[in-house]
Formats: sequence, structure tokens, C-alpha cells
Amino acid sequence: MHTPHVDSPPSPPAHRSAARAAGLLALCSALLIALVAADWHPLFTLDGDIARTTHRWAVDDPDLTQAFRILTDWVWDPWTMRIVCAVVVVWLVWRHSAWWTAGWLAVTSALGTLLQQTLKTAVGRPRPVWPDPVDSAHYAAFPSGHALTATVVCGLLLWLLHHHGAHRLLWRAALTVAVISVVGVGLTRVWLGVHWASDVVGGWLLGAMLVALAVTVHRRRHP
Repeated sequence: MHTPHVDSPPSPPAHRSAARAAGLLALCSALLIALVAADWHPLFTLDGDIARTTHRWAVDDPDLTQAFRILTDWVWDPWTMRIVCAVVVVWLVWRHSAWWTAGWLAVTSALGTLLQQTLKTAVGRPRPVWPDPVDSAHYAAFPSGHALTATVVCGLLLWLLHHHGAHRLLWRAALTVAVISVVGVGLTRVWLGVHWASDVVGGWLLGAMLVALAVTVHRRRHP
């Protein structure tokens, strides 16, 4: 007996999926910002427990701590990430005359910097203070600028590679480097005692939200 073929429901447009992801990430980010701003005791207790443990490890292992300082201050520093982004912007214009995409990339990166600085000022969360610090950082703690910038830059560049059909080996290599960079920079900031764990999580959430919003805009402009 012949069974009639039933078509599966059409999948939603790609820009709608990105917009939904951006909305969910925005809700999570707003919740975390509210908890930090309200000095929510369970969150601050967890942050303190993590910070004290990782700081003890950092003091006990100076060689690993020095390696983490090099990574966070040079390899994964926000200015390093911005330089990488600027190089890609120039390459898009020079090799492909992709002015709109180049501008989209530059503007999104700049918005990430503006967002983190605005929230640092608004929330005004103090950084951890230690009698025997292994590193130093200035200005407010929340969100982590290192984590947010790495997430934005790596996320946007990964999406561009995927959007333009990068070779599988290149895509896998880029994905590996991006994951190690985004996760690694967050862990090093906590290890070095200059950020609370929730600062890093906030940077990741806000950075991912910006990437999802940027992808939504790009897909609407270039479906």
C-alpha cells in the first residue's frame, strides 16, 4: 500500500534562528547583570570560593602562572584581538571589496568595546584584592573585557568562515583555536585573580549575544 509522502515543516529562516539566540542570550545576560548589581549573596559566595581556590593554585605554581600572564597579556589581550579583527577588515576591503561586511565587522567589534566599558561604569564591581597578588588589573570588574572581546572577535570570524564555505580542515582548525582562546582567556583571568568567575561568564554571554545580533543583521542584509 502506497503511503503518501508528507513534507516536513519548513525550517525557520536563518536570521530568525540567530535572533532567537540573541534574545535568549540577552535574557541570560540581563539576569546575571541584575544578580551582580544586587550583590546576590549565593553568587558572590560562589565567586569568592572559586577565587580563593584558584589564587592559591596560582601562588603555588609560579611557572604556570607566568605562562598564563603571557597568554592573557599578549596572545589573548583585547588589543591583540582588535588588531586581528582590523587585519580581517582590511583584507575584506582589499581582496574582495566587501565594504559592507568589513564595516559590519568593525562596527560590531567597536560596539563590544562600548558595551563592556558602559557596563563596567554602571555596575562598578570591585576586582578581587589579594595580599599576595600574582597580577594586576585596573577599572571595574564586570564584565570581563578579555572574555567579551575574545568571544566577539572569534565568534564573528568563525561565522564569516562558515558563511563563505571555508574548507573543512580550515574550519576545524579555526574552531579549535577559537574555542581554546575564548575558554582559555576566561580561565586565565580567574586564575590570575583579576576577575571573579561571574565576570567571565558575563563577558561570554554578552559577547555571544553581540555575535548573534550581528549575524541577524548580516543575514537580513545578505540572505
